[in-house]
Amino acid sequence: MMKHAWDSYRRYAWGSNELRPVSKQGHSSNLFGSIKGATIVDALDTLFIMEMSEEFNAATEWVEKNLDFNVNAEVSVFEVNIRFVGGLLSAYYLSGKEVFRQKAVELGEKLLPAFRTSTGIPWALLNLKSGVGRNWPWASGGSSILAEYGTLHLEFMHLSKLSGNQEFAQKVMNIRKVLNRLDKPQGLYPNYLNPNSGQWGQHHVSVGGLGDSFYEYLLKAWLMSDKTDEEGKKMYYDSLQAIETSLIRKSSGGLTYIAEWKGGLLEHKMGHLTCFAGGMIALGADGAPGDKTGHQMELAAEIARTCHESYARTALKLGPEAFRFDGGVEAIATRQNEKYFILRPEVIETYMYMWRFTHDPKYREWGWEAVQALERHCKVEGGYSGVRDVYSSNPSLDDVQQSFFLAETLKYLYLLFSEDDQLPFDHWVFNTEAHPLPVIRKDRYNREVNKCMRIKL
Repeated sequence: MMKHAWDSYRRYAWGSNELRPVSKQGHSSNLFGSIKGATIVDALDTLFIMEMSEEFNAATEWVEKNLDFNVNAEVSVFEVNIRFVGGLLSAYYLSGKEVFRQKAVELGEKLLPAFRTSTGIPWALLNLKSGVGRNWPWASGGSSILAEYGTLHLEFMHLSKLSGNQEFAQKVMNIRKVLNRLDKPQGLYPNYLNPNSGQWGQHHVSVGGLGDSFYEYLLKAWLMSDKTDEEGKKMYYDSLQAIETSLIRKSSGGLTYIAEWKGGLLEHKMGHLTCFAGGMIALGADGAPGDKTGHQMELAAEIARTCHESYARTALKLGPEAFRFDGGVEAIATRQNEKYFILRPEVIETYMYMWRFTHDPKYREWGWEAVQALERHCKVEGGYSGVRDVYSSNPSLDDVQQSFFLAETLKYLYLLFSEDDQLPFDHWVFNTEAHPLPVIRKDRYNREVNKCMRIKL
Protein backbone atom coordinates (compact mmCIF):
# COMPACT_ATOMS: atom_id res chain seq x y z
CA MET A 1 0.00 0.00 0.00
CA MET A 2 2.80 2.40 0.91
CA LYS A 3 4.61 1.61 -2.32
CA HIS A 4 1.50 2.27 -4.41
CA ALA A 5 0.75 5.55 -2.56
CA TRP A 6 4.36 6.72 -2.77
CA ASP A 7 5.05 5.66 -6.37
CA SER A 8 1.84 7.39 -7.50
CA TYR A 9 2.79 10.59 -5.70
CA ARG A 10 6.27 10.42 -7.17
CA ARG A 11 4.97 9.84 -10.69
CA TYR A 12 2.16 12.41 -10.79
CA ALA A 13 2.77 15.01 -8.06
CA TRP A 14 6.48 15.00 -7.09
CA GLY A 15 7.29 18.14 -5.08
CA SER A 16 3.63 19.16 -4.66
CA ASN A 17 2.15 18.98 -1.21
CA GLU A 18 -0.29 16.21 -2.01
CA LEU A 19 -1.55 14.04 -4.88
CA ARG A 20 -4.86 14.05 -6.72
CA PRO A 21 -4.97 10.31 -7.44
CA VAL A 22 -7.96 10.31 -9.81
CA SER A 23 -6.93 13.28 -11.94
CA LYS A 24 -3.25 12.28 -11.52
CA GLN A 25 -1.84 15.70 -10.67
CA GLY A 26 -0.52 17.69 -7.73
CA HIS A 27 -2.75 19.21 -5.05
CA SER A 28 -1.93 21.98 -2.60
CA SER A 29 -3.82 22.84 0.54
CA ASN A 30 -3.66 26.45 1.75
CA LEU A 31 -2.60 25.13 5.18
CA PHE A 32 1.03 25.07 4.02
CA GLY A 33 1.13 28.47 2.30
CA SER A 34 3.64 28.07 -0.50
CA ILE A 35 5.85 25.55 1.31
CA LYS A 36 6.10 22.47 -0.91
CA GLY A 37 6.62 18.75 -0.39
CA ALA A 38 4.28 17.95 2.53
CA THR A 39 3.85 14.33 1.42
CA ILE A 40 7.63 13.89 1.12
CA VAL A 41 8.36 15.20 4.62
CA ASP A 42 5.35 13.46 6.18
CA ALA A 43 6.37 10.11 4.61
CA LEU A 44 10.11 10.17 5.43
CA ASP A 45 9.92 8.18 8.67
CA THR A 46 7.38 5.70 7.27
CA LEU A 47 9.70 4.98 4.33
CA PHE A 48 12.61 4.54 6.75
CA ILE A 49 10.69 2.23 9.13
CA MET A 50 9.44 0.12 6.21
CA GLU A 51 13.04 -0.14 4.92
CA MET A 52 12.13 1.44 1.58
CA SER A 53 15.65 2.77 1.26
CA GLU A 54 15.67 3.80 -2.40
CA GLU A 55 12.49 5.84 -1.83
CA PHE A 56 13.87 7.30 1.43
CA ASN A 57 17.04 8.40 -0.36
CA ALA A 58 15.06 10.08 -3.13
CA ALA A 59 12.99 11.90 -0.49
CA THR A 60 16.14 12.95 1.40
CA GLU A 61 17.67 14.34 -1.78
CA TRP A 62 14.51 16.36 -2.47
CA VAL A 63 14.64 17.80 1.07
CA GLU A 64 18.33 18.75 0.65
CA LYS A 65 17.81 20.46 -2.70
CA ASN A 66 14.26 21.78 -2.68
CA LEU A 67 12.68 22.15 0.79
CA ASP A 68 12.47 25.91 1.20
CA PHE A 69 10.87 27.86 4.04
CA ASN A 70 11.70 31.32 2.69
CA VAL A 71 8.17 31.92 1.49
CA ASN A 72 6.06 35.07 1.59
CA ALA A 73 2.91 33.22 2.57
CA GLU A 74 0.64 32.48 5.49
CA VAL A 75 0.79 28.97 6.99
CA SER A 76 -1.05 27.08 9.71
CA VAL A 77 1.40 27.01 12.64
CA PHE A 78 -0.18 23.78 13.91
CA GLU A 79 -0.16 21.89 10.58
CA VAL A 80 3.37 22.98 9.67
CA ASN A 81 4.58 22.01 13.14
CA ILE A 82 3.05 18.53 13.29
CA ARG A 83 3.79 17.56 9.67
CA PHE A 84 6.99 19.40 8.73
CA VAL A 85 8.78 19.97 12.06
CA GLY A 86 7.59 16.60 13.38
CA GLY A 87 8.48 14.78 10.16
CA LEU A 88 11.95 16.32 10.00
CA LEU A 89 12.68 15.59 13.68
CA SER A 90 11.72 11.92 13.27
CA ALA A 91 13.71 11.57 10.07
CA TYR A 92 16.73 12.97 11.93
CA TYR A 93 16.37 10.70 14.97
CA LEU A 94 15.86 7.60 12.82
CA SER A 95 18.52 8.23 10.15
CA GLY A 96 21.00 10.55 11.87
CA LYS A 97 21.17 12.73 8.73
CA GLU A 98 22.15 16.26 9.71
CA VAL A 99 20.06 17.93 6.98
CA PHE A 100 16.88 16.96 8.83
CA ARG A 101 18.03 18.50 12.14
CA GLN A 102 19.12 21.67 10.40
CA LYS A 103 15.83 22.05 8.47
CA ALA A 104 13.72 21.31 11.57
CA VAL A 105 15.51 24.00 13.59
CA GLU A 106 15.36 26.50 10.70
CA LEU A 107 11.59 26.01 10.41
CA GLY A 108 11.13 26.12 14.18
CA GLU A 109 12.86 29.51 14.27
CA LYS A 110 10.53 30.79 11.56
CA LEU A 111 7.51 29.78 13.69
CA LEU A 112 8.66 31.68 16.81
CA PRO A 113 7.07 35.05 15.80
CA ALA A 114 3.65 33.36 16.15
CA PHE A 115 4.13 33.69 19.94
CA ARG A 116 4.32 37.51 19.79
CA THR A 117 0.99 38.08 21.53
CA SER A 118 0.31 39.76 24.86
CA THR A 119 -0.14 36.36 26.58
CA GLY A 120 2.34 34.30 24.55
CA ILE A 121 -0.53 32.10 23.30
CA PRO A 122 0.43 31.77 19.61
CA TRP A 123 -1.54 32.83 16.56
CA ALA A 124 -3.03 30.10 14.35
CA LEU A 125 -1.73 31.61 11.11
CA LEU A 126 1.67 33.13 10.44
CA ASN A 127 3.29 34.78 7.45
CA LEU A 128 6.73 33.15 7.48
CA LYS A 129 8.42 36.11 5.76
CA SER A 130 6.89 39.08 7.60
CA GLY A 131 6.33 37.30 10.93
CA VAL A 132 2.78 38.73 11.06
CA GLY A 133 0.25 36.44 12.74
CA ARG A 134 -3.54 36.29 13.05
CA ASN A 135 -6.25 33.83 14.03
CA TRP A 136 -8.80 31.99 11.93
CA PRO A 137 -11.59 34.46 11.15
CA TRP A 138 -14.25 31.87 12.13
CA ALA A 139 -12.80 31.16 15.60
CA SER A 140 -14.84 32.58 18.50
CA GLY A 141 -13.99 36.28 18.95
CA GLY A 142 -10.48 36.09 17.50
CA SER A 143 -9.51 33.12 19.65
CA SER A 144 -6.63 30.69 19.34
CA ILE A 145 -7.64 27.01 19.31
CA LEU A 146 -6.80 24.58 22.10
CA ALA A 147 -5.71 21.73 19.80
CA GLU A 148 -3.49 24.11 17.83
CA TYR A 149 -1.60 26.01 20.53
CA GLY A 150 -1.66 22.88 22.71
CA THR A 151 0.04 20.69 20.09
CA LEU A 152 3.50 22.25 19.91
CA HIS A 153 5.00 20.93 23.13
CA LEU A 154 6.68 17.70 22.01
CA GLU A 155 8.30 19.19 18.92
CA PHE A 156 9.44 22.39 20.66
CA MET A 157 11.06 20.49 23.54
CA HIS A 158 13.06 18.54 20.96
CA LEU A 159 13.93 21.74 19.06
CA SER A 160 15.47 23.13 22.27
CA LYS A 161 17.36 19.88 22.82
CA LEU A 162 18.75 19.80 19.26
CA SER A 163 19.51 23.51 18.86
CA GLY A 164 20.57 24.50 22.38
CA ASN A 165 18.09 27.40 22.04
CA GLN A 166 15.87 27.34 25.14
CA GLU A 167 13.37 29.77 23.62
CA PHE A 168 11.43 26.88 22.09
CA ALA A 169 10.93 25.18 25.47
CA GLN A 170 10.11 28.49 27.16
CA LYS A 171 7.35 29.29 24.67
CA VAL A 172 5.50 26.02 25.24
CA MET A 173 6.05 26.01 29.02
CA ASN A 174 4.50 29.49 29.14
CA ILE A 175 1.31 28.19 27.46
CA ARG A 176 0.80 25.92 30.47
CA LYS A 177 1.29 28.86 32.85
CA VAL A 178 -1.49 30.79 31.11
CA LEU A 179 -3.83 27.78 31.26
CA ASN A 180 -3.09 27.04 34.90
CA ARG A 181 -4.09 30.59 35.89
CA LEU A 182 -7.55 30.22 34.33
CA ASP A 183 -10.72 28.79 35.84
CA LYS A 184 -11.75 25.61 34.05
CA PRO A 185 -15.54 25.15 33.75
CA GLN A 186 -16.19 21.80 35.49
CA GLY A 187 -12.47 21.08 35.14
CA LEU A 188 -12.76 21.20 31.32
CA TYR A 189 -10.64 23.18 28.85
CA PRO A 190 -12.73 25.19 26.34
CA ASN A 191 -11.63 25.01 22.69
CA TYR A 192 -11.22 28.79 22.35
CA LEU A 193 -8.80 31.15 24.14
CA ASN A 194 -8.24 34.79 23.27
CA PRO A 195 -4.46 35.35 22.90
CA ASN A 196 -4.67 39.04 23.84
CA SER A 197 -7.00 38.99 26.85
CA GLY A 198 -5.97 35.52 28.03
CA GLN A 199 -9.65 34.66 28.58
CA TRP A 200 -11.70 31.76 27.23
CA GLY A 201 -13.91 32.34 24.21
CA GLN A 202 -17.11 30.30 23.79
CA HIS A 203 -17.43 27.47 26.27
CA HIS A 204 -17.25 24.64 23.74
CA VAL A 205 -15.35 21.51 24.77
CA SER A 206 -14.34 18.65 22.51
CA VAL A 207 -12.02 15.65 22.59
CA GLY A 208 -12.41 15.67 18.79
CA GLY A 209 -11.45 18.47 16.39
CA LEU A 210 -10.38 21.75 18.08
CA GLY A 211 -9.49 19.96 21.36
CA ASP A 212 -8.12 16.46 20.69
CA SER A 213 -4.33 16.65 20.55
CA PHE A 214 -4.03 19.09 23.48
CA TYR A 215 -4.95 16.20 25.83
CA GLU A 216 -2.74 13.77 23.89
CA TYR A 217 0.27 16.10 24.28
CA LEU A 218 -0.20 16.49 28.06
CA LEU A 219 0.15 12.71 28.48
CA LYS A 220 2.90 12.36 25.87
CA ALA A 221 4.90 15.29 27.31
CA TRP A 222 5.04 13.39 30.60
CA LEU A 223 6.03 10.13 28.86
CA MET A 224 8.58 11.88 26.60
CA SER A 225 10.18 13.50 29.68
CA ASP A 226 10.91 10.00 31.04
CA LYS A 227 8.01 10.63 33.43
CA THR A 228 9.57 13.68 35.09
CA ASP A 229 7.10 16.32 33.75
CA GLU A 230 4.78 16.15 36.76
CA GLU A 231 2.81 19.20 35.64
CA GLY A 232 1.92 17.56 32.31
CA LYS A 233 0.98 14.36 34.13
CA LYS A 234 -1.34 16.13 36.57
CA MET A 235 -3.00 18.21 33.85
CA TYR A 236 -3.65 15.05 31.79
CA TYR A 237 -5.17 12.87 34.51
CA ASP A 238 -7.22 15.77 35.94
CA SER A 239 -8.64 16.61 32.51
CA LEU A 240 -9.37 12.94 31.77
CA GLN A 241 -11.36 12.78 35.02
CA ALA A 242 -13.37 15.86 33.98
CA ILE A 243 -13.96 14.35 30.52
CA GLU A 244 -15.24 11.14 32.11
CA THR A 245 -17.60 13.04 34.38
CA SER A 246 -18.97 15.51 31.84
CA LEU A 247 -18.55 14.06 28.33
CA ILE A 248 -18.36 10.26 28.37
CA ARG A 249 -21.75 8.60 28.05
CA LYS A 250 -23.19 5.16 27.25
CA SER A 251 -25.88 4.73 24.59
CA SER A 252 -29.01 2.66 25.22
CA GLY A 253 -27.43 0.01 22.98
CA GLY A 254 -24.42 -0.14 25.29
CA LEU A 255 -21.87 1.85 23.26
CA THR A 256 -19.54 4.17 25.18
CA TYR A 257 -18.93 7.46 23.37
CA ILE A 258 -17.41 10.88 24.01
CA ALA A 259 -19.92 13.67 23.43
CA GLU A 260 -19.24 17.36 22.72
CA TRP A 261 -20.02 20.03 25.33
CA LYS A 262 -21.53 23.35 24.25
CA GLY A 263 -21.96 25.80 27.09
CA GLY A 264 -23.19 23.09 29.45
CA LEU A 265 -25.36 21.24 26.89
CA LEU A 266 -24.20 17.93 25.45
CA GLU A 267 -24.26 17.23 21.73
CA HIS A 268 -24.38 13.44 21.36
CA LYS A 269 -21.96 13.32 18.46
CA MET A 270 -18.51 11.74 18.20
CA GLY A 271 -16.03 12.60 15.46
CA HIS A 272 -13.65 10.23 13.69
CA LEU A 273 -10.89 12.45 15.13
CA THR A 274 -12.15 11.63 18.65
CA CYS A 275 -11.47 7.93 18.05
CA PHE A 276 -7.76 8.53 18.78
CA ALA A 277 -8.82 8.73 22.45
CA GLY A 278 -9.05 4.95 22.84
CA GLY A 279 -5.33 4.70 22.10
CA MET A 280 -4.50 7.70 24.29
CA ILE A 281 -6.40 6.35 27.30
CA ALA A 282 -4.73 2.94 26.87
CA LEU A 283 -1.31 4.59 26.63
CA GLY A 284 -1.94 6.50 29.87
CA ALA A 285 -3.66 3.70 31.80
CA ASP A 286 -0.46 2.33 33.35
CA GLY A 287 0.36 5.67 35.00
CA ALA A 288 -3.20 6.35 36.18
CA PRO A 289 -3.59 7.49 39.79
CA GLY A 290 -4.77 5.10 42.48
CA ASP A 291 -6.30 1.87 41.23
CA LYS A 292 -7.66 3.32 37.97
CA THR A 293 -5.43 1.39 35.52
CA GLY A 294 -7.91 -1.44 34.93
CA HIS A 295 -10.82 0.97 34.61
CA GLN A 296 -8.99 3.10 32.04
CA MET A 297 -8.05 0.02 29.97
CA GLU A 298 -11.72 -1.02 29.95
CA LEU A 299 -12.73 2.50 28.92
CA ALA A 300 -10.15 2.45 26.09
CA ALA A 301 -11.47 -0.92 24.88
CA GLU A 302 -15.06 0.37 24.92
CA ILE A 303 -14.13 3.43 22.85
CA ALA A 304 -12.27 1.18 20.39
CA ARG A 305 -15.40 -0.97 20.07
CA THR A 306 -17.64 2.05 19.46
CA CYS A 307 -15.30 3.33 16.77
CA HIS A 308 -15.21 -0.12 15.15
CA GLU A 309 -19.02 -0.07 15.13
CA SER A 310 -18.95 3.27 13.29
CA TYR A 311 -17.05 1.42 10.53
CA ALA A 312 -19.08 -1.82 10.68
CA ARG A 313 -22.41 0.04 10.29
CA THR A 314 -21.52 1.52 6.89
CA ALA A 315 -21.79 0.06 3.39
CA LEU A 316 -18.05 0.44 2.74
CA LYS A 317 -16.81 -0.70 6.19
CA LEU A 318 -15.00 2.65 6.49
CA GLY A 319 -16.04 5.13 9.14
CA PRO A 320 -17.77 8.49 8.65
CA GLU A 321 -16.27 11.85 9.67
CA ALA A 322 -18.75 12.04 12.58
CA PHE A 323 -21.47 9.80 13.98
CA ARG A 324 -24.37 10.39 16.33
CA PHE A 325 -26.21 8.89 19.26
CA ASP A 326 -29.60 10.56 19.11
CA GLY A 327 -32.95 10.30 17.39
CA GLY A 328 -32.83 6.53 17.57
CA VAL A 329 -29.47 6.11 15.80
CA GLU A 330 -26.23 4.82 17.27
CA ALA A 331 -22.75 5.23 15.78
CA ILE A 332 -24.20 6.38 12.44
CA ALA A 333 -23.76 9.66 10.55
CA THR A 334 -27.11 11.37 9.98
CA ARG A 335 -25.93 14.49 8.14
CA GLN A 336 -24.70 14.39 4.56
CA ASN A 337 -21.67 16.56 5.37
CA GLU A 338 -20.50 14.03 8.00
CA LYS A 339 -20.63 10.91 5.79
CA TYR A 340 -17.23 11.30 4.12
CA PHE A 341 -14.01 9.39 4.83
CA ILE A 342 -10.70 11.10 4.00
CA LEU A 343 -8.25 8.24 4.74
CA ARG A 344 -8.05 9.24 8.40
CA PRO A 345 -5.86 7.25 10.84
CA GLU A 346 -7.45 7.66 14.29
CA VAL A 347 -9.42 4.40 14.46
CA ILE A 348 -6.45 2.36 13.23
CA GLU A 349 -4.21 4.26 15.66
CA THR A 350 -6.41 3.09 18.53
CA TYR A 351 -6.36 -0.51 17.22
CA MET A 352 -2.54 -0.35 17.18
CA TYR A 353 -2.30 0.83 20.81
CA MET A 354 -4.93 -1.68 21.95
CA TRP A 355 -3.07 -4.51 20.18
CA ARG A 356 0.25 -3.52 21.81
CA PHE A 357 -1.26 -3.41 25.30
CA THR A 358 -3.62 -6.42 25.16
CA HIS A 359 -2.56 -8.64 22.22
CA ASP A 360 -6.27 -9.37 21.73
CA PRO A 361 -6.41 -10.68 18.13
CA LYS A 362 -9.65 -8.79 17.39
CA TYR A 363 -7.66 -5.56 16.98
CA ARG A 364 -5.62 -7.07 14.15
CA GLU A 365 -8.81 -8.49 12.65
CA TRP A 366 -10.44 -5.05 12.76
CA GLY A 367 -7.31 -3.52 11.22
CA TRP A 368 -7.40 -6.10 8.44
CA GLU A 369 -11.07 -5.24 7.74
CA ALA A 370 -9.94 -1.64 7.26
CA VAL A 371 -7.11 -2.71 4.92
CA GLN A 372 -9.56 -4.67 2.76
CA ALA A 373 -12.01 -1.75 2.65
CA LEU A 374 -9.25 0.71 1.72
CA GLU A 375 -8.08 -1.61 -1.08
CA ARG A 376 -11.61 -2.15 -2.34
CA HIS A 377 -12.99 1.38 -2.21
CA CYS A 378 -10.13 3.91 -1.96
CA LYS A 379 -7.40 2.43 -4.17
CA VAL A 380 -7.31 3.76 -7.72
CA GLU A 381 -4.73 3.47 -10.47
CA GLY A 382 -3.15 6.78 -9.39
CA GLY A 383 -2.99 6.23 -5.61
CA TYR A 384 -5.57 6.27 -2.79
CA SER A 385 -8.55 8.63 -2.59
CA GLY A 386 -11.04 9.58 0.10
CA VAL A 387 -14.75 8.86 -0.48
CA ARG A 388 -17.72 11.20 -0.15
CA ASP A 389 -20.30 8.83 1.38
CA VAL A 390 -19.43 5.66 3.30
CA TYR A 391 -23.08 4.58 3.30
CA SER A 392 -23.26 4.46 -0.50
CA SER A 393 -22.18 1.23 -2.16
CA ASN A 394 -21.04 3.21 -5.20
CA PRO A 395 -19.48 6.34 -3.69
CA SER A 396 -17.85 9.23 -5.49
CA LEU A 397 -14.17 9.86 -4.76
CA ASP A 398 -12.83 13.14 -3.35
CA ASP A 399 -9.63 12.90 -5.42
CA VAL A 400 -7.16 13.69 -2.62
CA GLN A 401 -4.43 11.43 -1.22
CA GLN A 402 -3.82 13.16 2.11
CA SER A 403 -0.21 13.37 3.30
CA PHE A 404 -1.33 11.90 6.64
CA PHE A 405 -2.38 8.70 4.85
CA LEU A 406 1.34 7.97 4.35
CA ALA A 407 2.48 9.49 7.66
CA GLU A 408 -0.14 7.98 9.94
CA THR A 409 -2.71 5.57 8.47
CA LEU A 410 -0.20 3.29 6.74
CA LYS A 411 2.40 3.59 9.53
CA TYR A 412 -0.11 2.60 12.23
CA LEU A 413 -1.32 -0.30 10.07
CA TYR A 414 2.28 -1.45 9.62
CA LEU A 415 2.93 -1.23 13.37
CA LEU A 416 -0.33 -3.05 14.14
CA PHE A 417 1.05 -6.06 12.24
CA SER A 418 4.67 -5.65 13.45
CA GLU A 419 6.45 -7.04 16.52
CA ASP A 420 6.29 -4.94 19.69
CA ASP A 421 10.02 -4.14 19.45
CA GLN A 422 9.41 -2.08 16.30
CA LEU A 423 9.46 1.46 17.80
CA PRO A 424 8.81 0.29 21.41
CA PHE A 425 6.72 2.69 23.52
CA ASP A 426 9.30 2.93 26.31
CA HIS A 427 11.76 4.55 23.87
CA TRP A 428 9.50 6.43 21.44
CA VAL A 429 6.50 8.76 21.69
CA PHE A 430 4.47 9.54 18.55
CA ASN A 431 3.55 13.11 17.78
CA THR A 432 -0.03 13.70 16.62
CA GLU A 433 1.03 13.08 13.00
CA ALA A 434 2.50 9.67 14.01
CA HIS A 435 6.08 10.95 13.86
CA PRO A 436 8.12 9.05 16.50
CA LEU A 437 10.22 11.19 18.86
CA PRO A 438 12.64 9.64 21.36
CA VAL A 439 12.05 9.81 25.11
CA ILE A 440 14.42 12.43 26.57
CA ARG A 441 16.13 10.58 29.44
CA LYS A 442 15.76 12.01 32.95
CA ASP A 443 19.08 13.76 33.46
CA ARG A 444 18.91 15.36 30.02
CA TYR A 445 15.27 16.46 30.40
CA ASN A 446 15.85 18.08 33.79
CA ARG A 447 18.89 19.96 32.46
CA GLU A 448 16.79 21.36 29.60
CA VAL A 449 13.97 22.49 31.90
CA ASN A 450 16.33 24.01 34.48
CA LYS A 451 18.16 25.91 31.74
CA CYS A 452 14.81 27.12 30.44
CA MET A 453 13.69 28.28 33.89
CA ARG A 454 17.01 30.03 34.61
CA ILE A 455 16.78 32.04 31.40
CA LYS A 456 13.18 32.95 32.23
CA LEU A 457 14.20 34.29 35.65
